[in-house]
Amino acid sequence: MTERPCLLVDAARACVVTDLGRTAGPARGLAINGALDQFAARAANALAANSPNDPLLEATGFGVTFRPTHDVLIAVTGAPAQPSIDGRPHSAWSPLSVRAGQTVHVGVSEAGLRAYVAVHGGFAVPSLLGSVAPDSMIGFGTEAVPGAGLPLLRSRPPLVNPVFGATIFHFGVPRQPRVPTVLDVIDGPDAGEFGDELDKLFASPYCVTPRINHVGMRVAGPVPQRSVTGEVLSRGVPVGAIEAPAGDELLVLMRGRGITAGYPVLAVLTSAAQDVAGQLRPGQRIRFRRTTAAAATAVHLERRRQLDRIATRARSAFAAHAFFTKGR
Repeated sequence: MTERPCLLVDAARACVVTDLGRTAGPARGLAINGALDQFAARAANALAANSPNDPLLEATGFGVTFRPTHDVLIAVTGAPAQPSIDGRPHSAWSPLSVRAGQTVHVGVSEAGLRAYVAVHGGFAVPSLLGSVAPDSMIGFGTEAVPGAGLPLLRSRPPLVNPVFGATIFHFGVPRQPRVPTVLDVIDGPDAGEFGDELDKLFASPYCVTPRINHVGMRVAGPVPQRSVTGEVLSRGVPVGAIEAPAGDELLVLMRGRGITAGYPVLAVLTSAAQDVAGQLRPGQRIRFRRTTAAAATAVHLERRRQLDRIATRARSAFAAHAFFTKGR
């Protein structure tokens, strides 16, 4: 057994160590990056008794299989999936205790695209400007590849019943069985330049194309046309901006987008809709729905309160377990 706890990766593809993003990046010309489904990443860390921004795994499309060298506590969230430990299925969105040497498999179902695996303590991997989030533009990041050993900062005694060997805490976190197909947006800075054409954005469905990654997502469908002809100068654009380039596709900017762009921005995804966009698969049909900044803020605050409740329950459960098992 190695001296430092780590995860030994047996199988992985498109799997990286990430966090909530490089908030210091945009001021220095770097994208924020980080987990595309921020709610799922925060929930995984809360369930694993971590801080919200602790490093965790983001598995895109293909899942991941690993073995810990020490007893660990993990949590799996994100795309609807059922993790297994030594072939035995367990519940996602709940703390799971894994003994040293056991094989954990996390698949990614067709109902979503990205799964998140938090391990208590997080991963000890290189960081840049305070974040471990990969940045493909500059070649930075830690990828989980077969044969790799991902070092952990610390391990936690397993949360199991010492007699029956079963995980004893289940939080029953509410989650959706499938990814929503409606994305809420607020008007973008250039919405007024589209006039009645803007209605096309909400009147017709769009199809997610295969051109999708951390930088952006292209969706095929009606492209509203500007009613003005002036050139759009490059300027700062937010994550979630919906741009209208020439052609028959809209461009939705994700967390890896450049901090400036020169296409007109007709709408911006809400924070909740950005999480949904991070779970969309090519070929999926979606619709955009207009909302207000006030309504979007209310949804965002309620989601944060839900995460706070999860974290509080987890801390209470872990403290109680430590008390009742002390000295055993």
